[in-house]
Amino acid sequence: MQTETVDVNDAQAHFKDLLRRVVGGVHVVLSENEKPIAHLLPSGDRVAGLHSGAIWTSSDFDAPLPEEFWTEGR
Repeated sequence: MQTETVDVNDAQAHFKDLLRRVVGGVHVVLSENEKPIAHLLPSGDRVAGLHSGAIWTSSDFDAPLPEEFWTEGR
């Protein structure tokens, strides 16, 4: 994927053009004072299972919380 860096002031003036390029496959990095602040990527780029194992949920995730949780600090 091609990457372009664009200053936010230029991005404001040419936003529709930037969006067309993003849809066409260009990764746009928005910068301010030569410092990257945001990325523009097409919305369809998410791939299920791409980072499998990167996060986890404990087995008691949906278990009721103890009474102390609700009354602590009162």
